[in-house]
Amino acid sequence: MKIAVIKISGKTINEFLNSGKWIALIKNLYNSFGGIVIVHGAGKNISEWSEKLGLETKFINGLRVTTQEQMEVVAAVQAGVINSQLTAKINSKGLEAIGLSGIDRNTFVAGYFNKELGYVGKPQFTGSSAWIMDLLKANVIPVFSSVCRDAAGNLMNVNADIFAETVAAALKADSVFFVSDVEGVKLSGSIKKTITEEDIISGIVSGEITDGMIPKLNSCKELLKKGVNKIWIGSQINYNRKNKNPLDGSGTWIVNSNESEYELLRIA
Repeated sequence: MKIAVIKISGKTINEFLNSGKWIALIKNLYNSFGGIVIVHGAGKNISEWSEKLGLETKFINGLRVTTQEQMEVVAAVQAGVINSQLTAKINSKGLEAIGLSGIDRNTFVAGYFNKELGYVGKPQFTGSSAWIMDLLKANVIPVFSSVCRDAAGNLMNVNADIFAETVAAALKADSVFFVSDVEGVKLSGSIKKTITEEDIISGIVSGEITDGMIPKLNSCKELLKKGVNKIWIGSQINYNRKNKNPLDGSGTWIVNSNESEYELLRIA
C-alpha cells in the first residue's frame, strides 16, 4: 500500500478549516495513494492561548520550552481543540477520519531532549503499526496530534515535524508532505526546487535556516536515511493522479545528494 503522510503546520490550521482548497487537496491525495495519514501542529494557537494565560513563550532551535503548566495548554489546544476541529471538518466533507494522538495504543513513547526544554521529547516507535494500517485499509484517515507520553505516563510535547517523521518511518510511507505557510526552502536568496542533506547542514550553519525550519529539515534528513525518498515542503501541492510530476509546481523537494531531478521524476 502506498502511504502518504501529510503534516499540516499550526500556522495554516485556520486556513485549512476555512478554505475549500485544503479539503480538495486532502481528497486529491486520498485518491492518489492507498492511504493517507495527517499529522498536525498547533504552534500558533498554543502561543495565543499561552499569552492569554500569562505564560511565557520561548523557543530553542525551533522547539517550544514546555513547563508542566504549559504542557497542559499544549495538550488542551493541540490534542483537544485543534484535533477535534480538523477531524470534524474532514468528516463533514464526505471522508472518514478519526482523531488520535501519539499516546494512543502505546505505539509511541517520547524520551526527553534535555532539562532546558522541559517536557519536550523525541518519540520512539515502541508498539505496532498494524492497527494504523487496519484503519488505512478501511479507508479511514488517522488525524494525529503529536502529543505523546514519557515512560512514566507524563504528557510530552513533541514537535509535529518530528512526530511526522516517526510516523512515516513506522508506516514505511512512500511520500511525506510538509504543508506550511512558506513557499519552500529559501537558500542564497531564492526558493529551491530541490535541496540535499548537505544543503540543509550548510543552511543551518550559515544561519539561512532558522527557527521552526530547523526541526522540520532535520526530520527530512532522517527520512532520507530511513528510505523515504519523496519529501516535500511548501504551501501548494499539485500532486494527484493526473499530475504525478513532482517537479511541476511550487515547493521544495528534499533529495539524496546523488539523486538528480531526473531521478526524482523516475521514482514518482
